[in-house]
Amino acid sequence: MSAAPKSDVLSAHACYEIDRWIAKFPQGKQRSAVIAALHAVQHENHGYVTPELMDAVAAYLDIPAIQVYEVAAFYSMFETKPVGKHSISVCTNISCMLRGADEIVAHIERKLGIKTGESTADGKFYLKQEEECLAACCGAPMMMVDHRYFENLTAEKVDEVLDRIE
Repeated sequence: MSAAPKSDVLSAHACYEIDRWIAKFPQGKQRSAVIAALHAVQHENHGYVTPELMDAVAAYLDIPAIQVYEVAAFYSMFETKPVGKHSISVCTNISCMLRGADEIVAHIERKLGIKTGESTADGKFYLKQEEECLAACCGAPMMMVDHRYFENLTAEKVDEVLDRIE
């Protein structure tokens, strides 16, 4: 006999991932799993979280919903509106800027026919708004695509990366 599901909104896999993270923290400190929980539900929801999903995460973690909303609003890794399948972030902080990040952003905008903060018409790519720092200064200019780093970029390297994505 199987156990009843813990959530009517969250998938069994999302619940498994959240439980895995809850187990890493002391009892009663399940709030520490909010970031991992949001990652899990965002991944399953085509790259963004909805109010319904954030409420479900809060209920699952038994914390006030505002604590989940604050995390989703604060961190740039979370989206609260539909976006393209593959997320592109270009670091524009000082190290990357000095090594050509502005030109990389302009190249991506031209190549994909979108501006930062927009998704391509086919829903394949989303070019995130400016990223303050992605912590790879020694590889400037750099970008992150679907949480994978690409460093020492040129327009040609950007084209190679984006053209390989299905």
